[in-house]
Amino acid sequence: MHYQVNFDKYNVFLNVRTKIKLCSFGFKQKSMGSLNIYLLIIIALNGLISFKGFKDYTFFEKFKFNVGAVKAGEQYRNISSGFLHADMQHLLFNMVTLFFFGPIVIAYLGGYHFILIYIVSLLSGSLLSLYFHKNEPHYSAIGASGAVTGILFSAILFEPMMTINFFIPGWLFGIGYLFYSIYGMKKSIGNIGHTAHFGGAIGGYLLTLLLGTEYVMNNPIMTGLIGVPIIILFVLMKMKKI
Repeated sequence: MHYQVNFDKYNVFLNVRTKIKLCSFGFKQKSMGSLNIYLLIIIALNGLISFKGFKDYTFFEKFKFNVGAVKAGEQYRNISSGFLHADMQHLLFNMVTLFFFGPIVIAYLGGYHFILIYIVSLLSGSLLSLYFHKNEPHYSAIGASGAVTGILFSAILFEPMMTINFFIPGWLFGIGYLFYSIYGMKKSIGNIGHTAHFGGAIGGYLLTLLLGTEYVMNNPIMTGLIGVPIIILFVLMKMKKI
């Protein structure tokens, strides 16, 4: 069975070598005390469910994302698949990214909205995958990358000038990542869930605009620029170019 695993070498490079200038973030100090519990809830759920999937093939098959099964009525797979991972490396990469960028979102919006953005991004990643692969009943996918990408883009909206990979501004990385995802979707590059990544980014971007307007509109030009690839994707979809 072919699995579309929602992580790639670019995520690996990001997760392993991310440098965050914590001192530059405008964290609201009152939020920091409750920081760990929300991250721990999500990380613990990912760990517990993924380890169960590592050892139990039937469990893994029942809860992975599969186009045919979802279209047959098993809608829960749109969410459950985001807590399954292919192996420890896959799990670790996603959780390390979440560990770095989740606190930014929590500091600005609080824990409940952090979890809301996480779940909405996970669902939007699955739904975009379902749309793009609707005629491929055997298409399967696993991984939290859609949700984590949504959190990443939420964090970038709040702190667009943070440095990623030591020198790349967050807003520029976000734009480049989305254009790469469009290219990957068009060319079907590798065993990578580009559609889940992009869908997660859309969910994180739009919900952050709604919940954190007062913060993200402090940088309207950068916020708009990050949204340009999303508009381009919808134009390409409308023109049936992708």
